[in-house]
Amino acid sequence: MPSAAKKLRGVNLGGWLVLEKWMTPSLFAGLAAEDETAWCLEMGAAAEPRLKQHWQTFIKREDFDWLAQRGINAVRIPVGHWLFGPDYPYHPRFAEHRYPYVNDGLEVLDQAFAWAQEFGLLIMLDLHAAPGCQNGFDNGGIKDVCDWHTQAAYLQHSLAVLEKLAARYHLHPALHGIEVLNEPHQDIASAYLMTFTHQAYQRIRQYCSADQVAVVFHDGFRSYQHYTELLQASTYQNLIFDIHRYQCFTLEDLNSDIYTHIRKAVSEWKTEADDIIRHAGRNTIVGEWSLGLDPRMLELWQQDWHDVVQPTMDKFQQNVAYRGYAASQLACFEKYLGWFFWSYKTETMPQWSFRDCVENGWLPTHFS
Repeated sequence: MPSAAKKLRGVNLGGWLVLEKWMTPSLFAGLAAEDETAWCLEMGAAAEPRLKQHWQTFIKREDFDWLAQRGINAVRIPVGHWLFGPDYPYHPRFAEHRYPYVNDGLEVLDQAFAWAQEFGLLIMLDLHAAPGCQNGFDNGGIKDVCDWHTQAAYLQHSLAVLEKLAARYHLHPALHGIEVLNEPHQDIASAYLMTFTHQAYQRIRQYCSADQVAVVFHDGFRSYQHYTELLQASTYQNLIFDIHRYQCFTLEDLNSDIYTHIRKAVSEWKTEADDIIRHAGRNTIVGEWSLGLDPRMLELWQQDWHDVVQPTMDKFQQNVAYRGYAASQLACFEKYLGWFFWSYKTETMPQWSFRDCVENGWLPTHFS
């Protein structure tokens, strides 16, 4: 079956090869660092043994087995531009350290491919952190910096990394797709992103045939209509459009009760899905989603004095709320080619942990 036509029910393996403080706060305990770049610099010589320990313990073989047993058929693996070692461009945040990142993450990725093949899982690689940082988020490698689009060297290194990934894994049966850039900032011009995606597509296609491997690009927080030229060009084969959907970052979402969240998923997002599927011209995935909501949701469920006198949801009500929110999202996202929950695990936030969500009964126990 061509990879473009395969239904994907997947999970992200975030916080593994690209650190995010909120996902693994224990790694950042006692440090001022907010991202992987600062973490490596602040840890100094201790960075290598500590990070390699994290790589070996955060995601293991049994986790791939656990996912496969529940009918999950794909994992999306975020990687940083430093994956192939020291030849990456300098950024002023490195200060006097020319190459601050820990090497040998590639061996971990090789192991992930072996485990995926063993358990019948597909892999979507994702350039999550580009040189200079493409979004200013901690997940882009340098928090509060968005310089990726300002230097040709950053773009060229991104393309080189994508080509190396394609060259290394194109014959591996687990490789399903390569995403060219995660969540580029909304202020980066659509034309710049389309040019980059075109170049990335060409680099990847030197090794990966369209009947085997998809090329994926993120919407950059704008409508598919900004990419009409790219989406509808016959030049591209097996090109997948990626959107991410959360309800915990805007002021409107922060002030919403659970009923509003569920209504937004089954109404607004369902309408959006129908529009994208009907008009975009390409298969679409929801590459990230979760059950993460602002904690105020627990107090917003009752609005009036005559409601039951109860200041917050009890455990039963919370479980009902999260099950309803999960089901409403899945009912919408199943309309697309596929989806990837963010993420497989976190240390302290179960609504963002796929495994916790399943074990708490918020998500189904099986997905096939």
